[in-house]
Amino acid sequence: MTACAFDTALTGGVGDRPRGGFTIASDRSYGARLALSDEACCWYPERWTLDGPEPYAVPLPAAQPEEPDSELLPLADGQVLIHRRVAGHHAFSLLYPAGPGTGERSLGGIDHAEVSLLPPAPGGLCAFALGRGPRSTSIWLVAGGGVLVPQHLAEVPGRCTGGSWLDRTGRLLALDRELDGRTKTVVVDLRRGGETSPLLQITERSDDRLLLADPDSGLLLVRSDAPGEERLGWGVLGSTRPVRFPDCLRPAGWSEATPFAVQPGQVLTPEACAVAFRVDGRGAAGRPWVGVWRPAERRLREFPAPEGWLPGAGLWTRDGELRLPYATPQVPCGLARVRPSGVPGAAATRLSGVLGYRRRRVGRGRREWRTFRRGRVGRVVSRPVRRAVRARPVPGVVRAVRAVRAWRVPGSVPRAVP
Repeated sequence: MTACAFDTALTGGVGDRPRGGFTIASDRSYGARLALSDEACCWYPERWTLDGPEPYAVPLPAAQPEEPDSELLPLADGQVLIHRRVAGHHAFSLLYPAGPGTGERSLGGIDHAEVSLLPPAPGGLCAFALGRGPRSTSIWLVAGGGVLVPQHLAEVPGRCTGGSWLDRTGRLLALDRELDGRTKTVVVDLRRGGETSPLLQITERSDDRLLLADPDSGLLLVRSDAPGEERLGWGVLGSTRPVRFPDCLRPAGWSEATPFAVQPGQVLTPEACAVAFRVDGRGAAGRPWVGVWRPAERRLREFPAPEGWLPGAGLWTRDGELRLPYATPQVPCGLARVRPSGVPGAAATRLSGVLGYRRRRVGRGRREWRTFRRGRVGRVVSRPVRRAVRARPVPGVVRAVRAVRAWRVPGSVPRAVP
């Protein structure tokens, strides 16, 4: 499972970081980002193919440069959904390679003051968006499912952010809802008209948010101020065991960890699931580090991110290999392959990508690129920094949830245990 930051703040201007960062399709086949043209100094969509022997990128420039607040979401069929803000109107289109140019199919728009794309949905062929109003949040199907224009699915009272899929069918969506001054995570059943049920409530007065959810293992990563300050914790969907807040995930004063990817395929074994974190403030000159953690290990293994890493982006393979996309002037499309300690075959970080990728006239009309050499770029040995500490007990509760008659998240999480 992968996750990316969808609510990055912007200040405007060509030099700002794009709003959506690097987004990876739910089946891990494609990625997409807004890239900056060196020649035209403008933003354009770029699709990466990630499931081949080596990664490669295909520019998808439209007739005019993109704004840095545009959002991209790659689909499993190779198309890229783009969300643009045009004169207060939120428009959606599908981009795809078409000979020497870029094909574009309009999908209509949404008239809301604030709209953002939800993380990639299971299956990879549908895309959803949130429209936030003064008193409620609407959920829209904007691509796939046979719709030609955005289709309104549900209306949820309160202001909702985040978004995590709890199953492999795209039916159960978890959202962080701010209502009456408190933020709690709720489950929205998209097949029952948006019926909502509480999912996460550690204390009555705490703000509890769901950061990541893995449908295979049931592992949940949460952020809550129930311990007296904002802390990272973990629990298991459907378990009666309590949410735990390990000290190894606690900020050390100079760093902050944010989870972005969970190892898939660990059915019913959440303690063995590997989780990747972006660690800010750990390295020099603001360069982020990468952390790897498993609930069973009770330690966060940290190592420097590869040069040019697209922060907060990455994916796990089922056998425990972490892949981090990066872009440098020498390797504009690369994928670092990391096998952390404790995984069979763990030895080094292998960097692969395309060398000498050259673009011309990006953003207008035709474009060309040449590949001078492909293959392995090099090998960099990484030595993780280890911090082994114990978890502290903190009260908490995950409420029973009945999203459908045959599906339930039972049990409570009354306290934290090591």
